[in-house]
Amino acid sequence: MYYVYLLKSTKDNKYYIGQTQDVAKRLERHNAGQVISTKSRRPFKLVGYETYDSRNEARWAEYNLKNHSDKKNL
Repeated sequence: MYYVYLLKSTKDNKYYIGQTQDVAKRLERHNAGQVISTKSRRPFKLVGYETYDSRNEARWAEYNLKNHSDKKNL
């Protein structure tokens, strides 16, 4: 299973969208500062996630959320 997840930074109240096979482990890595793109914005809270059968489906969903959604409404 693959997941597209939404995190919210408690530092700046902004969102981060990503995809992974293990949501809990990925959240731990974000909060431990092991992800360069989010290191300065931690800590994060998990807002939610969606499940996909393949990595390609998850990557496509992540792409669409990042590039084709109205991010102002998040």
